[in-house]
Amino acid sequence: MNTSIYIAKRYLFSGKKMHAINIISGISVTGVLFGSAALIILLSVFNGLEKVILSLYSNFTPEIKIEAKLGKTFNPNTPYFNNLHQDARLLSFTEVLQEKVFIKYMDRTDIATIKGVSDEFLRNPRLDSTIQTGSFLLKSNGRQYAVMGSIIQAGLGVNLNSEFSPLQIYSARRGGSNSLNPLYDFNLRNIYPSGVFAIQQDFDNIVVVPIEFTRSLLDQPVEVSSIELNYKEGTNLAAAQQKIQDKAGGQFIVRSRAQQDTELYKTLNFERWAIFMILTFVVIIAAFNIIGTLTMLVIDKRKDIAILTSLGANKQIIKGIFFCEGMMISLVGCITGLFLGLVFCILQQHYGFIKIGGSMSVIDAYPIDIKARDVGLVFLTVTIISAIASGISAQLSIKGLDDIKQDL
Repeated sequence: MNTSIYIAKRYLFSGKKMHAINIISGISVTGVLFGSAALIILLSVFNGLEKVILSLYSNFTPEIKIEAKLGKTFNPNTPYFNNLHQDARLLSFTEVLQEKVFIKYMDRTDIATIKGVSDEFLRNPRLDSTIQTGSFLLKSNGRQYAVMGSIIQAGLGVNLNSEFSPLQIYSARRGGSNSLNPLYDFNLRNIYPSGVFAIQQDFDNIVVVPIEFTRSLLDQPVEVSSIELNYKEGTNLAAAQQKIQDKAGGQFIVRSRAQQDTELYKTLNFERWAIFMILTFVVIIAAFNIIGTLTMLVIDKRKDIAILTSLGANKQIIKGIFFCEGMMISLVGCITGLFLGLVFCILQQHYGFIKIGGSMSVIDAYPIDIKARDVGLVFLTVTIISAIASGISAQLSIKGLDDIKQDL
């Protein structure tokens, strides 16, 4: 095999005058180079986008959420939940009461989800990073405020600076009403907005208010829709979730952050592999150009092959020469492509010279997140595809070997 490698290296890096075969080999190297670079760049960009999306999702979503298995609400005033509230590992223990409501602002109306939260909700240090306009203020000087998602703000045209136009929030009265006036079938409460947040579509139609406001609006003085828990850094969340599920009993569902929106995680995972497969087909096309290159090389080196066989080289050595040639072409292209792709990713990370465009307020340039596993995955994928292509070419190289010897 050492002889095969030596001869293959001489063919690839020959210092003689440039021939058509050298140009074609260069084209094959370039094809693998661009395929490998595209794979690592796009995977890193997707990792960056995924990281941003999950970061925004995590800013607003609790690490553990407790809900009733049956029914929409439950009573949180139980000995176990009271003891859980005293857990020293907890960063926040938030009681949540939420419901679909009808909102009116001046002459515009919309349907939204109102989410009443207890005071510990504001212990989340990352809430401010979600704010587009205003601040995440729910109470001040005895007055209650609402923080709304960007979809609701845009739909209603809410002006945070207006002191004369509160949000009018309607909710169906519990037990209904026998009044002839339909308005008496609804509870109405007014509240002024203090800020607008932007996370993703599933959250941007939510209006966050103090839980006392929601209790008054919904005539629900005790029960809650859920309990949201966030823990201090370093806590074993899986163990905490399992312990809560065991202690709370079968009438409650305890979900981790990933379990609260399984579709989001499934979609991100599916998109990642879809992108990888599409780009892999590009690499396959580039790698199989090697077959054409090596076929032409066999034709170009017919006399060399005949001389080598006359000197005692067997078919395995001949096949080895062209297999090594194909692998060298692929590895040179792959390693160079990975290097250039990583350089591009690092530059994008530091300088962000390729902008997303549009009116996104969260990020203005394409994010990058380089992962070592992606580098290994790209290298392994290109190597396997190239080995298959080179193997086919090597097998073709010994066909008609007897005819070549006779022609010599």
